[in-house]
Amino acid sequence: MSTWANLGLQDSASPLMEQLIFFHDHALLILVMITVLVGYLMFMLFFNNYVNRFLLHGQLIEMIWTILPAIILLFIDLPSLRLLYLLDEINEPSVTLKSIGHQWYWSYEYSDFNNIEFDSYMIPTNELATDGFRLLDVDNRVVLPMNSQIRILVTAADVIHSWTVPALGVKVDGTPGRLNQTNFFINRPGFFYGQCSEICGANHSFMPIVIESVPVNYFIKWISSNNS
Repeated sequence: MSTWANLGLQDSASPLMEQLIFFHDHALLILVMITVLVGYLMFMLFFNNYVNRFLLHGQLIEMIWTILPAIILLFIDLPSLRLLYLLDEINEPSVTLKSIGHQWYWSYEYSDFNNIEFDSYMIPTNELATDGFRLLDVDNRVVLPMNSQIRILVTAADVIHSWTVPALGVKVDGTPGRLNQTNFFINRPGFFYGQCSEICGANHSFMPIVIESVPVNYFIKWISSNNS
């Protein structure tokens, strides 16, 4: 999760988030190179004393500053398209989780396991444990197995919501009357926090998401205890 004075991205907990961080760094490097080049040219333009009285047009330089940005955009565009297709790919999921956004809480359904269902509300500050995180902890966490392909189906019961967990690289809009899906793969155990990132009303920041990633055998025990 994010901590105080954390200016960078969160540590990734899935291969897709790793790829998103790599693409962010790649695009940022290109932006720095462009900024340095344009800054140098402007500096030289302001402070040199050279004048060409006979310069009326420059077809060569106009071709260069038209073609060069197009080539630079290709270096951003092609990795971006590859990443978009990776994010949309569903690879034989082991577990399907359904998330329904309400004002102001989330409902979850494990339809693969005798339809386990529960609601997940934010814990109020006056009921929070001493080791809890204010505005982020919930009464019922989403328990998911690590090292397994997870598919999530997201919808909403009232207004538009957005199921977002930055450490997993997941952001899916929940729209009433529509079912959106994506997938992720959690590669380490732990707690991963998220929030509704759609401006869905006055209290949309008070419907957090907590993913508890556990080994597969612990997940099976959790499923068995909830089925009994």
